[in-house]
Amino acid sequence: MSILSILEPANATVTPRPAIARFSTGSIPATVGADLLVPLADGRVTDYANFDHGASAPCLESVRAAVEAALPSYASVHRGNGYASRITTQWYERARKQVHEFVGAREDDQVIFTRQTTDALNLLARAVPANATVIVFESEHHAALLPWPTERTIRLAAPTSPTNAVTSVADALRQAPEGPRLVVVTGASNVTGEIFPIAELAAVARAHGARICLDAAQLAPHRPVDIAELDVDWVALSGHKLYAPYGAGALIGRADWLNEADPYLYGGGATASVSTDATVWNDGPARHEGGSPNVIGAIALAAACAAIAKHRDAIEQHERSLLARLRTGLAQLPGVTTYSIFGEDADRVGTVCFTVDNVSSTLVSAALSAEYGIGVRDGKFCAHPLVGRLLEDSPENGTAVRASLGLGTTREHVDRLVAAVRTLATSGPRTQYEESAHGCQPTNDPRDLEAPHIW
Repeated sequence: MSILSILEPANATVTPRPAIARFSTGSIPATVGADLLVPLADGRVTDYANFDHGASAPCLESVRAAVEAALPSYASVHRGNGYASRITTQWYERARKQVHEFVGAREDDQVIFTRQTTDALNLLARAVPANATVIVFESEHHAALLPWPTERTIRLAAPTSPTNAVTSVADALRQAPEGPRLVVVTGASNVTGEIFPIAELAAVARAHGARICLDAAQLAPHRPVDIAELDVDWVALSGHKLYAPYGAGALIGRADWLNEADPYLYGGGATASVSTDATVWNDGPARHEGGSPNVIGAIALAAACAAIAKHRDAIEQHERSLLARLRTGLAQLPGVTTYSIFGEDADRVGTVCFTVDNVSSTLVSAALSAEYGIGVRDGKFCAHPLVGRLLEDSPENGTAVRASLGLGTTREHVDRLVAAVRTLATSGPRTQYEESAHGCQPTNDPRDLEAPHIW
């Protein structure tokens, strides 16, 4: 069976599932691929249960519509007088304003379009003054943990509570050398979904004359982010986690360090003038957006921000309900352990990290996919120090399973996941598995997993 044929599979049994809701404007936004069918190892076909939103979220239908509307007149921006260039330039700058509004930025904050959060944080790392000290928790995603100069970075142990996080930063700031200082903190853990005390950490930073950068990659799709209210200096986020998988992200925040730094990319657009003897660089976002920017990605990101802002209450209600159902279900399963940084009562977005006794995380994720049509993530989630601490007493080789829900997740998906994990914990997989380039796959796997050539 080929992937192209699974919408109308020949000689395959379709597992009956409740109809997938088509959400109206009064509910949560619809996603592309909500009706995706996937093959199972026993020859059946079922709808895909997506629990991998924490890695990349599906595209919103409204985002696809915005991109399709922009493509006919797509052109380069800022340096053309043709009709298409002028229209595209307007869309690009409107996208900047939309992102600015989405994160509650201050009037003079810059929005610099990047590739994703990793790119945004590396850009900021290039702009941090040479004598600055950076303070970061080891619980961060590698994108926020690694860009800073080792000799000027203070790594703090993963906090044990929100209060401990605040006191740890305060102690580090008191002991840090004189000069500029930057605190880097995640909004929501990409491993456990737990929300960090951002406003309290910002207040501590302010009290010690430091600045603070918020990694909002995992927070912004699920909860409001307000730069002015939180009193943070910069926010970094990714379109591909905000239901806009078109290769754009953003760094939003104060201009001074960014205007004083060398351009992130040397080239056209970053320059105010170039002569034989000297180059003068632009200030503002253009300084760090050298070359032709990802206009379509920026438009997609803006469209996603608009849709999420419009439906924020419905999105939160949808995700809180599903998360409670998932956590309650997993908590009742013998042989299943879930993990937390701050404790089970901590506020969190829709992510659960767990292990199954005597079943490796790789085998769990492979069996969930091949036998139940469920997509999860296994491993260390680009947060090796944190996972190592959380699982230090676990026999499962220091790796775990992450289920991250979102707009593409339904109640039936949650119930299917809980039932599948129950079966794996009590009876193990229903088929034999072998090691493969992707970790594990059924022995003599009957599924056709070759990607079709679509261009």
